[in-house]
Amino acid sequence: MLAAVMLSVVLLSFTAYFVLGQDKGERESLSGLSSPNAILEEVETGKVLADKKADEKIYPASLTKIMTAVLAVENIGDLQERITVPEEIFPKLYEEGASMAGFCPGEEAVGLDLLYGVLLPSGAECCLTFAERIAGSEEAFVDMMNEKAKELGMEHTHFTNSTGLQDEDHYSTVRDISVLLRYALAGDTFRQVFTSSSYSTNPSACHPEGFTFYSTMFQEMNSASVTGGEILGGKTGYTKEAGLCLASLALIGQKEYILVTAHARGDHETRQYHVEDAVKVYTQLGKQLPGQ
Repeated sequence: MLAAVMLSVVLLSFTAYFVLGQDKGERESLSGLSSPNAILEEVETGKVLADKKADEKIYPASLTKIMTAVLAVENIGDLQERITVPEEIFPKLYEEGASMAGFCPGEEAVGLDLLYGVLLPSGAECCLTFAERIAGSEEAFVDMMNEKAKELGMEHTHFTNSTGLQDEDHYSTVRDISVLLRYALAGDTFRQVFTSSSYSTNPSACHPEGFTFYSTMFQEMNSASVTGGEILGGKTGYTKEAGLCLASLALIGQKEYILVTAHARGDHETRQYHVEDAVKVYTQLGKQLPGQ
């Protein structure tokens, strides 16, 4: 009973720390972050502890790939299946400057390797490979993405592609992305991939010894440890229009938390303000724990 009371006090204190008041009926929270859009919630209950412009339209950039990964897990019966990476997808991806995992045109890749390629190095070729394998085309796959978003109650989300490349009609909110990530983390396979810092692929004709992916989030962190816990995993995103985005998972005390932030200033060559924001929020949460 005492422990429950103490936990309630901790959560109330944490919320009070961030919530600053009302602005036209909307709660302003998570003050002091570089990211103008943010939401923090408990994984187990879905309870929102703090938010800031959580329902404002954002461009999700590569956070889109969380949905692509979800549909891959749910629609590929055997992730040990070898799937051909279509040669024809590469010219457009090169032209658009899309992030790539490193698979070769025509490579016969293991499905699980492609899944890691989606979430760790943010490989666009992996996304399009899954789209064509599952739905026959990216257009048909996008229909599946939007149907899944509707099923999950992501009311302010619309996808036009599987990769997150910029499109005016491709948008979401940090609240909707948090709904998606919480759903995704309930699956063991997704969680395993999402919380990995690196992964080595199976050998193939193009890569006889396999090759290794590294998480784009963990690469930007000196340490995953924060006060009272650790950051377990995350998916980064960036386009010029979207800014720096991050959807992350942390274990603080005995509870897991999701933080989604978007539109932080900077780019791949600057300080990684989205990662700094995550460390700041999770550290503050840890400091509210008893004994800290």
